[in-house]
Amino acid sequence: MKLISKTLATLMLISSTTFAADKPNVVLMLADNVGYGDIGAFSGGEVRGIPTPNIDRLAGEGMTLTQFLVEPGCTPSRAGLMTGRYSTRVGLNTVIIGGTPNTLTASEVTLAEIFKKMDYATAYAGKWHLGMEEQSWPTRQGFDEYHVGVIETSDGTLYRESMERSGMDDAFVEQVVPRIFESDAEGNLTPVREYTVEYRHQVEGDIAAASVEFIGRQAKAKTPFFMMIGWTHSHYPSVTAPEFAGKSRIGPYGDAILELDHSTGRVLAALEKAGVDDNTIVIWLSDNGATPISGPPEYRGGNNGPFSGELGDAREGSIRVPGMIKWPGKIAPGRNNGMVSIHDFLPTLASIIGVETPSDRAIDGVDQSDFFLGRQDHSNREHLITFIENEVAAVRWRQFRIYPKDFMVSGGVPARPGLAGHRAEMTSMPSIYNIEYDPREEDNLIASKAWVFRPYMGAIGAYYKSLQRYPNPKGVSLTKFEE
Repeated sequence: MKLISKTLATLMLISSTTFAADKPNVVLMLADNVGYGDIGAFSGGEVRGIPTPNIDRLAGEGMTLTQFLVEPGCTPSRAGLMTGRYSTRVGLNTVIIGGTPNTLTASEVTLAEIFKKMDYATAYAGKWHLGMEEQSWPTRQGFDEYHVGVIETSDGTLYRESMERSGMDDAFVEQVVPRIFESDAEGNLTPVREYTVEYRHQVEGDIAAASVEFIGRQAKAKTPFFMMIGWTHSHYPSVTAPEFAGKSRIGPYGDAILELDHSTGRVLAALEKAGVDDNTIVIWLSDNGATPISGPPEYRGGNNGPFSGELGDAREGSIRVPGMIKWPGKIAPGRNNGMVSIHDFLPTLASIIGVETPSDRAIDGVDQSDFFLGRQDHSNREHLITFIENEVAAVRWRQFRIYPKDFMVSGGVPARPGLAGHRAEMTSMPSIYNIEYDPREEDNLIASKAWVFRPYMGAIGAYYKSLQRYPNPKGVSLTKFEE
């Protein structure tokens, strides 16, 4: 009898171990406004006075995505990541600012909810920026826990001083200033402190600590987990813990990258210490490009590599950012220039863990699991549409960028990228650039590459055809209003 019991226990242990091995843990780290040229693995790092050894090690141990594309803003990219859909389909087509009505609705199916279907423990730490309504909270969108909750954005840390200097009354100030949130056992969020510039010196370390704690706890629980980490660096104001201040060779922005790299290293070390590194998929991404021109002067220093543009516009430097994915023994290390977008992770991870993606809505992400796992040598993505608000602002097809609108500022100033620029209607043909030989987008090929209009119109036509079955919600604009 004892022998039978022991045999059954052994079989159960083997079955449990096999089951767990079939369901890898996933840790997804999302940096904030880190440019293509900031990280060592992408030709930045030490050569720019900001060594990034931990992020570089992660890139070296996995697939380095040298053509990873996002959307041109914090909220739109996060919406694309969480839902696998263009942000304009989700009603999150512009950066959320307090007082605007856009928010992640309860009807969306998120990445965390995909994992919950397979009984994963789920947690989020750090920056969210997908809405403050209860339906939008991480804990109402598939996450069991939310820690060190930066539910808005880091520039809000500057609001109090600015408003008080402008003579705003105390009641208005208290209503607007951002706060840090924590969740309870029921998923309710409670503000635990104001998110100030002073606390900004500490927040990145606290996000790392919360992530490390969850990883250690869940590793002991022997259940698969999905941990998402929303870092706040290198978004301005670029202030750091004291041990990083003044340590880079390029100023506050570089200091922030140093702390970001250190925090990344803490998470990687936690996975190794917990003994789950071999069965954990680690993904490290930036949500959009840096702001080397239009950001506040004291916090500039970001670099978007060889590409023109920055956060807020539709050019390559805005949407092409560092990306990497590691899964020991499953994903072969190396650099790969296959086109991958932030929307692809929902269908890809769903495929890896065995979950069907929703069939009652348009999904713009494509399943890249065969590409990542080496079962095919090419990406499944060939194009990506970029939106500014609800309008098609650019189409990337293979190595070509096509613009139906131009970007400029008033007064005859040459085109300026980012939040400081605006769109202007083009009266003739779109612009065409070959991004591989012309990364600065200076040589318009309209006269010699007009044949590119065929796939360009095909991509746009397929998108608009999808709207007949799945119409977009009304988007939000801070400049265009309807009755």
